[in-house]
Amino acid sequence: MFDLKAAGFKDPILVAGTDGVGTKLKVAIEAGKHDTVGIDLVAMCVNDLIVQGAEPLFFLDYFATAKLDVAAGTDIVSGIAEGCRRSGCALIGGETAEMPGMYAKGDYDLAGFCVGAVERDAIISGDKVSDGDVILGLAASGLHSNGFSLVRRVVEHAGLDYSADAPFQPGTSLADALLEPTRIYVKSCLAAIAAGGVHGLAHITGGGLLENIPRVLADGLGADLDAAAWDLPPVFDWLARAGGIAENEMARTFNCGIGMAVIVAPSQAEELAQVFTDNGEMVTTIGRVVARDGGGVEIANIEDTWPS
Repeated sequence: MFDLKAAGFKDPILVAGTDGVGTKLKVAIEAGKHDTVGIDLVAMCVNDLIVQGAEPLFFLDYFATAKLDVAAGTDIVSGIAEGCRRSGCALIGGETAEMPGMYAKGDYDLAGFCVGAVERDAIISGDKVSDGDVILGLAASGLHSNGFSLVRRVVEHAGLDYSADAPFQPGTSLADALLEPTRIYVKSCLAAIAAGGVHGLAHITGGGLLENIPRVLADGLGADLDAAAWDLPPVFDWLARAGGIAENEMARTFNCGIGMAVIVAPSQAEELAQVFTDNGEMVTTIGRVVARDGGGVEIANIEDTWPS
């Protein structure tokens, strides 16, 4: 149960979402490291709610496995609890299912369900986005939770072991580097929304920069990004080179270092960048909204600054 009135809302609209962690779980299973995927699970859900302007209220999880491994299960649920703490969200329940025959020994899957609320007059729908708006990029913490089927193929092709040093992060095991949990942007985005001037938010998940930003753009609007505006993190540089992945495919599959794109009024861009900085984000101006038939995202300097 959750008391919405006690949360302080006056005219709330409920916003709900569900998501999983995808094949990143296979890396956790093979590496025997289960303490971060719960954070990923929460992050993938709450980051999707905040783009509507909604504050996450409560979360439930579904954990399915062949036979419960108590130690692994404890790590997983502890991660979920930590994700909820980071997002100011209550963990009010969940389900653990043992299904031998459905899952191989040691395998498991996770799903998360989150409900949030936003005042009716504060919903962020993207309807205020207009030509000339500035696009701020909030730095990602790593791969987050998308593209791991491709990541695992690159690791296999390179003949690497998850216990070995990451080629792009010496001194850290490949497992630890790849399993860096998804960053949660809830508190910083709520602060920016409260400051005013946020016109749209795009959580950069599956589909990367090219497919997620257009979700908050009206017909006739596109986004021009500048790849030279931010440094491509080493993990993406390594993936591109080791996997022979073309620049546009990188931008369509991975976040490429930008976990959340925030579209803001030009007159408030500097102020909002400071709000994000004050709330612990690394923020960069990565582009602008432009009037363009067909819309879409175009990335300048991508061939000059990203590996090919």
